[in-house]
Amino acid sequence: MIQYRANGVTVFQSALYQTTSTVVEGESFVLVVDPTWLPEEVETIRSYVAEVQRDRTLYLLFTHSDWDHIIASAAFPDAVRIGSLALVERPDWREALDTIRDFDAKYYLRRSYPIEYPMLEVVIDHDGQRLALGDPDEGAAITFGLAPGHTPCGLLSFVEPHGVLLVGDYLSDVEVPFIYFGSKRYETTLGKVDDMLSQLAVRVLVPGHGQHTTDVAEMRRRVAAAYEYIAAARACVREEEGAAAALAAILRRYPFAAGMKDEHEQNLELFRRELKG
Repeated sequence: MIQYRANGVTVFQSALYQTTSTVVEGESFVLVVDPTWLPEEVETIRSYVAEVQRDRTLYLLFTHSDWDHIIASAAFPDAVRIGSLALVERPDWREALDTIRDFDAKYYLRRSYPIEYPMLEVVIDHDGQRLALGDPDEGAAITFGLAPGHTPCGLLSFVEPHGVLLVGDYLSDVEVPFIYFGSKRYETTLGKVDDMLSQLAVRVLVPGHGQHTTDVAEMRRRVAAAYEYIAAARACVREEEGAAAALAAILRRYPFAAGMKDEHEQNLELFRRELKG
């Protein structure tokens, strides 16, 4: 279940959709990011945190409000919860909870904590916002960037001094971009990631699904791959010559492309709506 552990950073990976949950440990804090999916997996993360926390301040960060990322919102009741203003203002938040309940009912799953939408103590509402973590003398902090495109409520979160960039459902090595809130916004977020890679000492990038990477060249390759997919999908919708073949070639790079068929078709429909204005 653990895909990475080094320098106070542990990345857990679920059996479902290769979903990641990250724990960052500082001298005076422990930060938990998107604990998920199955009850046993959440309990493993919770037991790990209980073992290492001691008297350190516990933070719980949500990269966005997709139901799989907030499924364990109530599993850490003493944590300081962090998320975006758009997460707070999500109008259909009850649908996310209904989806969680439907998932658990379908697979006969029981959880040791209630299903709740995140109630935040720290709300992020602008690019460049910083949050000091734990004891101010430690100098640890998160620098945030708003990341709409996949959803309206995404966050980019750079944790220093660990050098960890948490990007939520962007830059996966196993998924094409899932674009629910506009391709232009998605590209703007990609540009913010690119800027962070240029301006910050990023040592580890953790996507919401798939593998982390410590290779900056690979981080940039993933940014370029996302741009390439969006450009090819737009060209396909415009019925440009050779575009369909080019897009099909891009999809063949992903080993689980068949499992993403619905999301890919939704992307194409979004591009059609955008093309019509």
